[in-house]
Amino acid sequence: MSKTATYVFARAAFYPTLLYNYVVHLVSKRPWYHRIDDTVLFGALPLRQIAKELVEKENVQAVVSTNHKFEVEHFTPTEEEWRQLGVDYLRFAVLDFMGTPSPTQLDEALSFIENHRKQGHSVYVHCKAGRTRSATLVACYLMKTYDVDDTDAWSQIVSKRSHASLFQIQKDYLHQLETVFFFSFPLSLSLSPELIS
Repeated sequence: MSKTATYVFARAAFYPTLLYNYVVHLVSKRPWYHRIDDTVLFGALPLRQIAKELVEKENVQAVVSTNHKFEVEHFTPTEEEWRQLGVDYLRFAVLDFMGTPSPTQLDEALSFIENHRKQGHSVYVHCKAGRTRSATLVACYLMKTYDVDDTDAWSQIVSKRSHASLFQIQKDYLHQLETVFFFSFPLSLSLSPELIS
C-alpha cells in the first residue's frame, strides 16, 4: 500500500478505531497507558480526563505525540492547554499503521525525552492506540538509553503492554537502528529510506 493510500485509510479509520479502543478500555479494563520505566509512560491518545490523571497521578511533565494534527484536534489538550498544565509538548506526525519516525524526528524525540529524564520528569509518549507508533518510539528510547537490542526492547514493551503490535516495516526499522545505536552512527546517515515514512 502506498503512503498516500495508507494515510487515507488511517484518516478514514481514525474515529472508528478510536471508538473501538475506548470501548475495549471500558469493557475489558485494559489500561489506557503503561509505565515502561521511571521516566517513560506510553499509551493511547491522552483524552482530556486522562491527561489530568497523567499530570496528577503520574507526574507527567512532558508529552511526545506521534499523531497527525487531525488526530489531536478534538479530544486531547491543545499544546497551549498542555502548557497550562505545566507540561512540555512535542508533536510530529508519523503515518499510522505503516509509519516510522524520520531521523530528524527520532533524534528530536530522543533528545527531548533524555532532557526530561535528566530532570527527573515523567514523559508520556502516545499515538492513537498506544500500539504501534508510540511503541516504536519507546523501543528506540529503550535501545538507546539502556543499550539493549531490538528484541530485548520489544520484550520489555510487550511485558508491560501486551497488545502493542508492530508491522514488518517497524520491526525492520528497529533492527536497523540496533546497528546505528551500537556504532553511534548519525541517524541521518544510517537509516534506509524505505524504512522512513
